[in-house]
Amino acid sequence: MPFESLGGLAAVAGLLGLCVGSFLNVVIHRLPKMMEQEWQAQCADLRGETPSTAATLSLARPRSRCPSCGQQITVLENIPLLSYLLLRGKCSNCAAPISPRYPVIEAITALLSAYAAWHFGPTLQAAGALILLWALIALTAIDYDTQLLPDSITLPLLWFGLAFNLVNTYADLPSAVIGAMLGYLTLWSVFWLFKLATGKEGMGYGDFKLLAALCAWLGWQMLPVIILLSSVVGAIVGIGLIVLRRHGRNTPIPFGPYLAAAGVIALFWGAQLTRSYLGLMA
Repeated sequence: MPFESLGGLAAVAGLLGLCVGSFLNVVIHRLPKMMEQEWQAQCADLRGETPSTAATLSLARPRSRCPSCGQQITVLENIPLLSYLLLRGKCSNCAAPISPRYPVIEAITALLSAYAAWHFGPTLQAAGALILLWALIALTAIDYDTQLLPDSITLPLLWFGLAFNLVNTYADLPSAVIGAMLGYLTLWSVFWLFKLATGKEGMGYGDFKLLAALCAWLGWQMLPVIILLSSVVGAIVGIGLIVLRRHGRNTPIPFGPYLAAAGVIALFWGAQLTRSYLGLMA
């Protein structure tokens, strides 16, 4: 495909990524609160109590507001990246600072979306890569904030991976199914070995499901690459945080962001990394 056409496709995907990134900010902020609201309702039901009459939170309602003054955010104040720059990172009503995470998430989503379109071209692989990348961005931020990897994202992501590979988009279907099984069982085994040895839980079940989903997309062949990359990055970051005293030795560090980062690397360069590794071993 001509370079100019790829550039145009990447630009369109980047603009789409900006809009999706804005929505992902809503998902990252609200989904854990929605889960907590649902758990509280279930606990109240089990206790035989009357459910709370508070308005049910959803991804669409209520409209976004400034957390400091409660002013509703207008359409013009919600333009990805541009609004943050024009407002100089502050609420237009009370001048409270707006978290820089919002434009960062939007920019990362746009850049990764544009690169996916440029890398894969106008193919089914590009469409699938966008879905995978958007889900991984949301999971990374949610896990970083709450140490939760919601089933409402990880489980559909797994099934989407198997669905795309019905036509061998990233791997053949047997490799995808085996990958999903091996991905889950690998971390499940590590979890129980660590628990039996120490009496502590080293990771959550969401990590099992996320690795299963990644291998459902990319096939079991990418499992060693994802495990190695996520472990190396996680170890480096974890040691760095301890050295900088931003985390105590007993403070848990979410593993989901490192799995997600490894999944992104494997999506774009996994085959090359595997060939390079096998070449070195030979």
